[in-house]
Amino acid sequence: MDNSFSHSFKDLECWQQAHEFVKAVYAATKHFPEDELYGLTSQFRRAAVSIAANICEGYRKLSRADKLRFLNIAQGSLEECRYYILLSHDIEYIDNTQRDRLEYLLNGASWKLNGYAEAISKNKGITDE
Repeated sequence: MDNSFSHSFKDLECWQQAHEFVKAVYAATKHFPEDELYGLTSQFRRAAVSIAANICEGYRKLSRADKLRFLNIAQGSLEECRYYILLSHDIEYIDNTQRDRLEYLLNGASWKLNGYAEAISKNKGITDE
């Protein structure tokens, strides 16, 4: 997949999945304790937003290396969110249903993001300059 098949980052399935995850994280963290506002709530939201934002930023980069760099940052933020889901569940900020929903959305975003990154890495139409 490359930019010739889409008009906007919003057309990318990986971004769509990541955006759904961000919305779910905001909904879940809205109920975290107030004293976590500048702690776990902020960190979790920041990492979730970073996934979608780095997909957006990488979308407009011209070189394969630049695109992949931003997609790799998104992948790192995605893994960071895996930990925040685990931690939030372990300290009883989210229940099993919320954990399962967040993991489902995150796994969907991860699968699509990995596929997109693989397609970019193999795309002969993108230069390395």
